[in-house]
Amino acid sequence: MLTAPEVEPHWALFLDLDGTLLDIAAAPDKVVIPSRLTDALARVGAALDGALAVVSGRSLAEVDRLLSPLRLPVAAEHGALIRLPSGELERTSATRCPPREWIDHLRQATREWSGILVEEKTYSVALHYRLAPDRKSAVQALAMSLVRAAPARFELLVAKKAFEIRPKGITKGQAVELLMAQEPFRGRQPVFVGDDVTDEDGMEVAVRLGGLGLNVGAVFEGQPLAVRDWLKRAADSLR
Repeated sequence: MLTAPEVEPHWALFLDLDGTLLDIAAAPDKVVIPSRLTDALARVGAALDGALAVVSGRSLAEVDRLLSPLRLPVAAEHGALIRLPSGELERTSATRCPPREWIDHLRQATREWSGILVEEKTYSVALHYRLAPDRKSAVQALAMSLVRAAPARFELLVAKKAFEIRPKGITKGQAVELLMAQEPFRGRQPVFVGDDVTDEDGMEVAVRLGGLGLNVGAVFEGQPLAVRDWLKRAADSLR
């Protein structure tokens, strides 16, 4: 088991949300916000002069709701919508959203599939099968049937107990690159912490830019609690 390095004051810290800061729940709206998480994030962010961002598959509104009252730099929906440190929003064109008829088709096709959740976002749509693991193959085939209709525009993202249709080329790695070009991230060492396949692009870019990619499974024993404890230690030690 690898050991997580202690947070350094010259870092630019990029944090995934579900499975990294938050324990995975049966459904996205069932997650619990641990006590003192927002306090630790606020204090570590201040110690890094604001160079701390959340990079998540969730919508921006959901990230803000979960981490209220914080309003951090955020790359939402895997980077399709990015709130810069200035508060300005970088948006992917609305023309890249999944067609409305795709959403309707997914809801209709899974209407009688108990345990399947269709999560509609602005730029993507996710099919969660955590509560119906026997439906994995059927869910994947359903999502893939739509992606095959427009393979140049969309791709299928394999996540933990979910499949997500998103605009092709939108990645967390691109979000890291964009944020690293902004103050106060510019010139710092990027460190990306994530747990899922969706985070690998972010980790790869962080490493390419001279930083670190910390996988929760390899470095934190797969426990978001360990990530939160690590942040609390950093909040107390970075002055």
